[in-house]
Amino acid sequence: MEPKKIENIELKFLTLKDYEALKKATIQSYGGMPNSYWKINEIGNLIDVFPEGQVLIMADGQIAGCALSIIVDFDKLGEKHTYKDVTGDPTFKIHDPEGDVLYGIDVFIRPDFRGLRLGRRLYDYRKELCENLDLKSIVFGGRMPNYHLHADKLSPKQYIEKVKRKQIDDPVLNFQISNDFHPVRVLKGYLEGDKASGEFAVLMEWDNIYYTKPEKKPTPTAIKSVVRLGLIQWQMRSYSGMEELMHQAEYFIDSVAGYRCDFAMFPEFFNAPLMAEYNHLSEPDAIRELAKYTKKITEKLSQLSISYNINIITGSMPEIVRGKLYNVGYLCRRDGSVERFEKIHVTPDEERVWGMSNGNSLKTFDTDCGKIGVLICYDSEFPELSRLLSDEGMDILFVPFLTDTQNGYSRVRLCAQARAIENECYVAIAGSVGNLPKVHNMDIQYAQSAVFTPCDFAFPSNGIKAEATPNTEMILVADVDIDLLRELHTFGAVRNLKDRRKDFYRLERVKK
Repeated sequence: MEPKKIENIELKFLTLKDYEALKKATIQSYGGMPNSYWKINEIGNLIDVFPEGQVLIMADGQIAGCALSIIVDFDKLGEKHTYKDVTGDPTFKIHDPEGDVLYGIDVFIRPDFRGLRLGRRLYDYRKELCENLDLKSIVFGGRMPNYHLHADKLSPKQYIEKVKRKQIDDPVLNFQISNDFHPVRVLKGYLEGDKASGEFAVLMEWDNIYYTKPEKKPTPTAIKSVVRLGLIQWQMRSYSGMEELMHQAEYFIDSVAGYRCDFAMFPEFFNAPLMAEYNHLSEPDAIRELAKYTKKITEKLSQLSISYNINIITGSMPEIVRGKLYNVGYLCRRDGSVERFEKIHVTPDEERVWGMSNGNSLKTFDTDCGKIGVLICYDSEFPELSRLLSDEGMDILFVPFLTDTQNGYSRVRLCAQARAIENECYVAIAGSVGNLPKVHNMDIQYAQSAVFTPCDFAFPSNGIKAEATPNTEMILVADVDIDLLRELHTFGAVRNLKDRRKDFYRLERVKK
């Protein structure tokens, strides 16, 4: 079935105002299961005792899915328990804020929103909540909806082993195992009336490897402190068309999302291979044909950002606006929103060969990981632009680039490192490698993607957090800690932002 097209995704806390819509969505999701929906007083009590544990996935204003959970002292609950032991008391006195385990009591995605990986997004939220609250693990009783088809030949244990070896397809268990949960034990008589599972369940567990026993549990925050970046060092190669190119793009998005990256970034003009079809035209005409793909590629990448729960920086692509050709890119947030950025300084070659115009839009973007900025390639060589973004509170600067020679690459790299130091921020650069012999003016590429930091005691002494292998197709994954920037602003050995002589000079934005 073709996945439903969605314009906006939002993860929100459940409230009593959502109850009627939640009831309908639950009944639709569980079909013939008896007593499949929660009573309004139960939902009210869950919200009262543990509001951050009750979340909804909203898709274009509709409930697409839900996850409900509580905290338990697992030693008191014990491994041999039933669903009724956990949820039988409508006041949920079993919830223990001082407990050590996050217990998932319900999770579902409505049938018409399946296939978009929204369930993984709910599981990712639970994992982050578990880490933020410093809980030992997440557990729940997993149904085995296809067990009744094999119950006459296999014990529950044998069934689970065959599912793990991919010899039997069980949509629930397969999904849970693919999300890093592992079976602990079989629970007999777990859910009364679950005939499909024979009333058996599998106690599934995800271990929090960062678990410690703090004196006081930290309060979860909306903005992440540690942000994981996924940079795509893209190989230029021939493609039969847009579908094949986007298949390769999705492969990389899937790869970085598998490492739970918060951002994926493509290089400048990563879609240039599509110009091969128009190589018989002049260079200005060929790139204007390429510009016709930009809207479709952006829409596809926006859908992928939702499906894979990752913010995507599209690199850059040509775009025609009121007859003028611009070099632009888009930030596709994982909530479904999309914003545009432009290349402010086009290179002499872009202007001479393609007739490309300078852009006039510069701003920071708010994300679920803080404020970011994007400068396309040559723009990184103008320190005024990044300083303007820094004044707006930018923590991470992304630079998608395309350079043909090593000296062109060195200009981008060295300037990016300077931007990290002078603006006390992280700078991530991603470029393309390989060659396109059938595309004029795009013959060769040289790149080494990297993440740069300020040079102070809390960071690498050479200012290089991570770097890819030069001229090789690959992904680069790196974590950056935003809290370290806050410390640097106040306690750094040097303080480039605070020590500016604003009494002596200033930077002004002429055009908004």
